[in-house]
Amino acid sequence: MFAPRLLDFQKTKYARFMNHRVPAHKRYQPTEYEHAANCATHALWIIPSILGSSNLYFLSDDDWEAISAWIYGLGLCGLFVVSTVFHTISWKKSHLRTVEHCLHMSDRMVIYFFIAASYAPWLNLRELGPWASHMRWLVWIMASVGTVYVFFFHERYKLVELLCYVIMGFFPALVVLSMVQVQERGLGSRACLGTSPKMLPGNIKSSQQ
Repeated sequence: MFAPRLLDFQKTKYARFMNHRVPAHKRYQPTEYEHAANCATHALWIIPSILGSSNLYFLSDDDWEAISAWIYGLGLCGLFVVSTVFHTISWKKSHLRTVEHCLHMSDRMVIYFFIAASYAPWLNLRELGPWASHMRWLVWIMASVGTVYVFFFHERYKLVELLCYVIMGFFPALVVLSMVQVQERGLGSRACLGTSPKMLPGNIKSSQQ
């Protein structure tokens, strides 16, 4: 049922926007329109990423916030810069096979480090319990393992690569299970809410009286 519909679609004027499906062990080859869209959508966010990361750094109040801003900023900017360069080379300089192949691997590798960098502010600046102290370095080990996997098994096992991204995206978030629940005078957990005792509703009323 799906195959006839795909053949009908490929006979329409919209078929130029999508190439045929490739085998599992080969890389998908985008159309000219896809190449242009990839370059535009990635390059569009380079300048905002640089400005936003710089703003985070200048708004930092201590060394940990400054370090976290640098890590997150480098991960975010690196993601868009590497992806833009790869898609541009793949589009305009596709005859440079070795360069394109290396950039494609770099494009996949930088995703792992962006995931690790995006967790850095959360793991470094929040009170997340004992697991967070281990996850701060474990997330970078996971990124390194993903990089090694891409280097040796690039485009061979796409499902495994997808699972690696998903696992790395969700696994560090498990540190919330180790967050300390502080119960005091029935006011709930301030460790989870991050709320000062003076800002709780009951204390606001008493302070106004």
